[in-house]
Amino acid sequence: MAQISHDQNFKNLFLDFPVEALEWILPETLQQFGPVAKYEFVRQEPKKQKLTDAGFLLDLPILFTFRNRKQMLLWLTEFQEDKQKFSIYKLLHYTADKMEAYPEALVVPTVIFSDRRRWKKDVIRQLDAQLNSRVLLHFEYIFLKLFDYQAADYYNCPNPVVKILLPKMQYKPEERWEVIRQAYIGLFQLASAPLFQKYADFIDIYAEVGEEERDMILSEMKERKEFFMIRKYLMEEGLQKGLEKGLQKGLQKGLEKGLEKGLHEGHLGLLSRQMMKKYQRPFDDMKILDGLRPEDMLVLGEMILDCDTFSDIEKWIQQRKTGNLS
Repeated sequence: MAQISHDQNFKNLFLDFPVEALEWILPETLQQFGPVAKYEFVRQEPKKQKLTDAGFLLDLPILFTFRNRKQMLLWLTEFQEDKQKFSIYKLLHYTADKMEAYPEALVVPTVIFSDRRRWKKDVIRQLDAQLNSRVLLHFEYIFLKLFDYQAADYYNCPNPVVKILLPKMQYKPEERWEVIRQAYIGLFQLASAPLFQKYADFIDIYAEVGEEERDMILSEMKERKEFFMIRKYLMEEGLQKGLEKGLQKGLQKGLEKGLEKGLHEGHLGLLSRQMMKKYQRPFDDMKILDGLRPEDMLVLGEMILDCDTFSDIEKWIQQRKTGNLS
């Protein structure tokens, strides 16, 4: 397997879902300060005291402002796949720098350990310095180890960040396919189409899903009617990879057929999403689109904009299939 940039993968996850990450990891902030009004990603590297000082940065500082109060929260998140590289002393240094730079904000350092294995030795979680009754220093951070979480406990959690991270949690070997399935369908239900496509790859990477295994998962999903739409997405992605591979081999004829099929599947998926969103229909009702010709789909796309009821669309489709409509 190719070298994985864990840092960039997790950083992207929090860049795309900052509020959802906060809701899961620090729900008490929302309870205390109210809903998030706005957020911004601030400069990672603090100013150097001297130009000769070594650079120092944390993965992702996010500055939140809350709606009900003027309270600001600077959330410092660090992602660690290898706990041996973590230093609480560097984290203390960085936190102090940010407290100085943002005196009006509550600074909350958080470290997320993402390796999937049990630890024989824990990391240092706090620093203390005390002289008699005088506390000279106390420092701690929000500690989160994904492998401490049982994936099965989060199947019904309505948070896309949690769904994406299910493969990094703990589960039995026989539960692996269910974890992957839950991650796919949860992400599909909770995220936009572009983010689903982006983080389906994240799920594949950390669940170590190969191409052959992806085909087996898709085959199993075909037997479950509730996965009709997600199957379309995954088939599109698999088809695209097949097209690229076919291009390299010079199979022009196969490419043309694959492209035609890919366009058809993509158009079918787009119409399905439009109808589900406008008419509030379940996945099963989208099966009515099966069998429509490409030219029918082009006309249907315009009709969805004009028709107010699903029954009108349904009637038109039935007439088109039986040849009673020109």
